[in-house]
Amino acid sequence: MNWSRRRILAVAGLATAARLGRWRAEAEDAAVMSDPVAGKPGDAAFDGERMRDLAAWTSLSLATEPNPFGCEIVSSATGELLMRAMNAVSAENDPSSHAEVRTMRLACAKLKSPSLKGYTLYTTCEPCPMCMSDALWAGVDRVVYGATIADANRFTRQIRIPATEVAQRSDMVCEVKGPVEQAACVAIFEDPRMQAAFKLWSSNKDRE
Repeated sequence: MNWSRRRILAVAGLATAARLGRWRAEAEDAAVMSDPVAGKPGDAAFDGERMRDLAAWTSLSLATEPNPFGCEIVSSATGELLMRAMNAVSAENDPSSHAEVRTMRLACAKLKSPSLKGYTLYTTCEPCPMCMSDALWAGVDRVVYGATIADANRFTRQIRIPATEVAQRSDMVCEVKGPVEQAACVAIFEDPRMQAAFKLWSSNKDRE
C-alpha cells in the first residue's frame, strides 16, 4: 500500500473515531439534561421508573450500534441525574470499558473526586465482579440492576458471581437491589438487532 492510500485510510479512521466519540459524548451530556423522575432512589416507584427510562435510552443503540449495557448515576438524596453511559469495550479497545465502569469514570471526572458516596448506580444488567468492585471502591450508596447475570449469560459470556456476593465479601457497605424492571432490560438482549450483534461478537471473539 502506498503512502497516500495509507494516509487516506488513517484520516478516515480518525474521522470515524471522532464521530463515534462525539456521538457518545453528546448522548452522555444529553442525559444530564433529561427530565427528572418523581421521588428519590430507594422508593420502589422511583427505582422502577428510573430503570425503565434507562432501558429506553439504552435501546436507542439498537438503531445504530446495538448494545444492551447502559448505566447511570443519580444523587441518592434528590434523584438528580449525574451521568449516563454505555458499554464501549470495542469502541475504546478497552476490556474494562463496561457501562458501569465508564459511567463511574465520567461521573468521578465530573465531580473531580474518586468518591461517589451519596450516589446511586442504575444499570440495565447486574454488574460483573469487576464493575461491582469498582462501585464498592467508589463508595456508591446503592446499586440497582435490571437483567441478571444469568439473563446475560444466555447471550454472551459472563463471570457468574452475583453482585450481592461481591458486596457481602467486602468490608464496604453498598445496598444491591435487583432485578428491577427485568423484562424491560432483557427485551434489549432479545431484540433481533441485538441478537445479530451477539452473533457478530461471537464470530469475532469480540464479546463485550
